[in-house]
Parts: sequence; structure tokens; C-alpha cells
Amino acid sequence: MSLKVELKHGERIILGESLITNEGSRTKLKIDGSAPLLREKDIMTPENADTVAKRIYLVVQAMYLSKSPADHHGTYFSLVQDLIGAAPSTARFIESINNRILTGGMYKALKDAKSLIEYEQELMANAKRS
Repeated sequence: MSLKVELKHGERIILGESLITNEGSRTKLKIDGSAPLLREKDIMTPENADTVAKRIYLVVQAMYLSKSPADHHGTYFSLVQDLIGAAPSTARFIESINNRILTGGMYKALKDAKSLIEYEQELMANAKRS
């Protein structure tokens, strides 16, 4: 099965363990095979991981891209405990992420982690209004 990716000038993707940057004009790639792929809009950097939910996303991203996802489980579960302790209402998001990880649905776990970030932002906005 082939994956077709179109990159704008300067756009980046992560393919497996490689960062690919398009330095030319718009480029179309056809990728055969299987390797984890993240578009720039889905890439979390350590500098941008400034909340617990974003750090969870960063660790799930590392699991998704890693040949040994289990190497990141300790960090993940530590962050999850911190978040649920501070905001128990996040447990439903964590449960979904955990289920995706356990069933090998790492890309879907990333999508669920994005939803967790959005929810965390809502919680923080509500706290500021109070």
C-alpha cells in the first residue's frame, strides 16, 4: 500500500526516525512500505511541551516513532498519574489513549492525546475565568 504525501516549501515530516525537510518547491512523495509518519502539524517538540497533556502527547509521539515503545512507558505512566491526580476528569481521555497503546493503535493514541490537550486548554481557560 502506497502513501502519497505532498510537502510545501520548508514543510517537514518525520518518517520513521528521520526528519525530512522540503527545501525546494512543492513536492509530492510516494512512500511504499510501512514506517511511522508524522506531518509537521502533528509534531510536538520538547520546547512546545509546556503542559502535562502536551508532555503526554510528546511521550506518545516518541512511542509511535520508536522501535521500542515500551522504553517510554515509565515516563508516560508517571505523567498520567500526575495529570489524573490534578484533574480527575481527564481519566476518560487517558483510558482511551491507554486502550489505543495496548492494542497497537499508536497513531490513534496520538489523535486522542490531541483531544486531551484541547480538553486541558478548556480546563485552564475555565480556571482563569473563576
